[in-house]
Amino acid sequence: MNTELFYFLLFSIAFLYASVGHGGASGYLALMALWGIAPETMKPTALILNLFVSLTSFIQYYRGGHFRWKLFLPFIITSFPLAFLGGMITIDPGIYKRILGILLVISVIRFLCFSNVQITEQKKPNTPLALVIGAAIGFFSGLIGIGGGILLSPVLLLLRWANMKQAAAISALFIFVNSISGLAGQLTIGIHITAAMYGYIAVAFVGGLCGAYFGAVKFGQSTLKYILSVALAVAAIKLVFV
Repeated sequence: MNTELFYFLLFSIAFLYASVGHGGASGYLALMALWGIAPETMKPTALILNLFVSLTSFIQYYRGGHFRWKLFLPFIITSFPLAFLGGMITIDPGIYKRILGILLVISVIRFLCFSNVQITEQKKPNTPLALVIGAAIGFFSGLIGIGGGILLSPVLLLLRWANMKQAAAISALFIFVNSISGLAGQLTIGIHITAAMYGYIAVAFVGGLCGAYFGAVKFGQSTLKYILSVALAVAAIKLVFV
């Protein structure tokens, strides 16, 4: 398949995800699945790209004063060790693709239904519930090779624990830390770094840098959001049913 198209889509995914405080792993995994890249290569590649893009996004939102340590800590306390555990587990490629397909559907719902949610009255976080949610998201993050932000930010919005900008800031650092933990877990069973990864990192980093900046200053991204949602939906169908 066309290499130029791959890099264009990679840039677009990094741009859009970073604009809402995400690292983009679910999008990278979808893209690599469409290009027929093996699952054992997809997981570490997505997490490495996550590190660069999510850190860039976090810095922009942190500078904007949107980060809340007290809300972040309960999630990451349980998520970090379980992301490591999930990263140590290798699952059947067929099961892997179906789980990923379901997570991609969640990604589509996230972009279409939660991109412009306005929180008029925030609620006080429930710490025990946050610990449980962090543990569950952390495990699946390591298992599949995502940072978990695509799952965490809708939870924060649905429970009204954070507004859009706060959810983006918290998700960005959550993704970064979980990606480190997941990669560490994968290192225990061995990962293969390919030469192509360096190109992926460069393109994703530039896309993430642009997306994080424009996202932090309320950049309009509706068209790209819908295009990416369609692409993720196609990838999800391919993974689940093909």
